Amino acid sequence: MRKLLPLLLILLGAGGGVAGGLWLRPAPVPEASEADHPAEPVARDYVKLPSQFVIPVIDAGRVGSLVVLSLSIEAPIGATDAVFQREPKLRDEFLRVLFDHANVGGFRGTFTDGSNLVAVRRALLEAARKVLGPENAFDVLITDIVRQDS
Repeated sequence: MRKLLPLLLILLGAGGGVAGGLWLRPAPVPEASEADHPAEPVARDYVKLPSQFVIPVIDAGRVGSLVVLSLSIEAPIGATDAVFQREPKLRDEFLRVLFDHANVGGFRGTFTDGSNLVAVRRALLEAARKVLGPENAFDVLITDIVRQDS
């Protein structure tokens, strides 16, 4: 009986695992028909904003460093004019995002850390879509970034 109990527990555990796996299995994906095929991908262009962004980083009540960024907008082909027509509003929104990022310490320490840049890119993209619309802003690219400490 002592040797039979562990074997019985192993079999019950394995059976329970198999039953749980079958029960939690995802539903099968239906095959796509001709009508379900996605539309052709949109051709993209990269619109470089002509002026850099200069962001002061305040440390103990004074400017401790300056961060200089160059940004580009990934947009559909033909949206370049729309980007340049809205550039003043776009720059204003981008500066708001970048100042907020600086004020929470985003440009201190290892400011080029991947997760840190993901957060600022996400916020910049939201700002771009707010100004240009989601159909005219696919992504915001940080093409240059440098911090000059004083």
